[in-house]
Amino acid sequence: MADDRCDLLCLDLEKAEHLRRARLDATRALHLAEQARALADPTRLTVAAALAGADELCVCDLAWVAERAENLVSHHVRALRSLGLAESRREGKMVLYRLTARGQDLLEAVLAAEEPARA
Repeated sequence: MADDRCDLLCLDLEKAEHLRRARLDATRALHLAEQARALADPTRLTVAAALAGADELCVCDLAWVAERAENLVSHHVRALRSLGLAESRREGKMVLYRLTARGQDLLEAVLAAEEPARA
């Protein structure tokens, strides 16, 4: 197996120091990684894509679209909501969900990453 390490010390100290000072702090990196992981689940990705295709949807609609049980879909929208990727509002006895701007941006990035593979 190939070794990915350099055979000699070739550190560009100026560049490396600049990048080190500008790197993500650990808390922000953890939060962003959690958001990205949220769309790594096929059901959550399907739910997020459905939410992107409508203004608002209830769990019943999302379950129908995703062809999953309502309790499972409810679990997934709760996860999206807890990470700031979706939000909800109550209208009478219904709870309606929609993607946040952050959720929309992340979904678009994930879906765009597939485009070159399809071409």
